[in-house]
Amino acid sequence: MERFQAIERSLITTYRTHIWKKFVEAVNEYELIKDGDKIAVCISGGKDSFLMAKCFQELLRHGKKNFEAVYLVMDPGYNEINRQAIEENSALLNLPITVFESDIFSVVATAEGTPCYLCARMRRGFLYAKAKELGCNKIALGHHFDDVIETILMGILYNGQIQSMMPKLRSDNFEGMELIRPLYHIKERDIINWKNYNDLSFIQCACRFTENCTVCDNGGGGSKRQEMKYLIRSLKKTNPNADISLFKSVYNVNLDTVIGYKKDGERHHFLDEYDKTDIK
Repeated sequence: MERFQAIERSLITTYRTHIWKKFVEAVNEYELIKDGDKIAVCISGGKDSFLMAKCFQELLRHGKKNFEAVYLVMDPGYNEINRQAIEENSALLNLPITVFESDIFSVVATAEGTPCYLCARMRRGFLYAKAKELGCNKIALGHHFDDVIETILMGILYNGQIQSMMPKLRSDNFEGMELIRPLYHIKERDIINWKNYNDLSFIQCACRFTENCTVCDNGGGGSKRQEMKYLIRSLKKTNPNADISLFKSVYNVNLDTVIGYKKDGERHHFLDEYDKTDIK
């Protein structure tokens, strides 16, 4: 058995419960894939996106959905070592990647303050554009369960709002395009375990400005996200289910107990309807 076949087999044997079933669960629960879809599976070079790509291959072989996948790699200006690592891992994992170039790193190099937000937005725009050029109607990103709960916490603590990283989104700027996140239910520790079990090595941070970092989320605000990781880890010491509760909190919003909320860009306040309700 070739090595890539052993790695694939581990997904449906050793990691069937914590990875493969969670992947299929998210695809089905959020209706992420439909018959006739052509999906650009976006590979950044890290463990998450490579795992996602392998899950898509497995779904194509054994799933019930009739769809196509393109394994898309954008080079925003990687150094030679990172570019080579992505190409070697793609070959090792038997992934037929499509690579295209962009000059994002050069553009954001002149940005004031932290370039992470600008870089993330530009990367997504380039991915949408290339995916659409290739005839795709969706792009898939490798955000996982931990990314979701960290986003919830950051929204509360730094933006003063309750928001979540959605499992799928329609693009505002690219008509007919949609973003999906099929690793939504998969915990980061299980991805790390899969990587270590198969003795795989992926780039941790491809950003040219933070190449020496050991904890980076590739453009999503590494330092704040790492702060959330530490906070959640601390909370779990007294409440082992703190991460699950955070995740469920955005499933169970009770509008009767919310002071205000925003829907379709319009703000609402509980006083808008307060005097219209019957006194019990």
